[in-house]
Amino acid sequence: MLAVVGTVPQEDFPLKAGLARLAGEGLEVDGSQVPINRGTAALLAASLRAAQSTVGQEVFAFLVGDIGLGKGSRRLYEHLAEHLEEYDFSGLVFHYLQPDVDWQIRVLMAAEAMASQPLLMADAGFMYAAKMSGMAGSYDLFTPDVGELAFLADEQAPHPFYTRGFILHEGNRVPELIATAYKHQNAARHLLVKGSQDYLAMGPDRILALDGPSSPALEAIGGTGDTLTGIAAALAAEGMDLPRAARVAALANRLAGAKAQPTPATQIADILAHVPEALAEALAAHQEEGA
Repeated sequence: MLAVVGTVPQEDFPLKAGLARLAGEGLEVDGSQVPINRGTAALLAASLRAAQSTVGQEVFAFLVGDIGLGKGSRRLYEHLAEHLEEYDFSGLVFHYLQPDVDWQIRVLMAAEAMASQPLLMADAGFMYAAKMSGMAGSYDLFTPDVGELAFLADEQAPHPFYTRGFILHEGNRVPELIATAYKHQNAARHLLVKGSQDYLAMGPDRILALDGPSSPALEAIGGTGDTLTGIAAALAAEGMDLPRAARVAALANRLAGAKAQPTPATQIADILAHVPEALAEALAAHQEEGA
């Protein structure tokens, strides 16, 4: 089973740990309603769509409210550090949490103490904390966008705010940034880089540009990177090897976006509705390729 860890942008949202389910136009976790817009909720909804449309697998969620002040994130870090080893998950994907190096290390230690070692995947704030702590190599998958990749590639930056300008303006030199991130040991074992062109890295010398339909209107829709992470995490947690999971997810995410016929008014929920159909097509396409 996959577990999704992250925050909800509501100050009063309580800490929740339980199975997630789709409920109307939103989500429900342990009796609490979660609206789907972007961020962790979009990732969680995408992982649910993917898991349920393939093998019917359930998805667990650890959520807490945090509006950027960090109080909720610290509560969730503490809960995970104290209780994570009590669970049995095949995969853990960490998402929006305020970066905290010390707590990230404690959570990583708790995950490594679990009876069955899950795949460890990270995006957003938790990925930042993993890099800042020097523990990036302990993770199986990071899913940065190009800006986040620039932070991973900057060996001197202690925080994304301080990524050096000449790196931020590298243009479309994603393979070089990937190689630099690996050189400085700031990358997970696999990188799935999200952008106008997606890339999969399995090390500094094994970098693939991923094919898929391009819909320029999607670039302005917040949450499409979150859905990509959710689909990839769900497939990997089901037992698909990570490179294939990343490739299938990248294609499925783009197909779902194209099927939504996006305009500037398109919402992430419109794209999520097409995930099952898009995923079926992506799986069939990669099966034909023998991937």
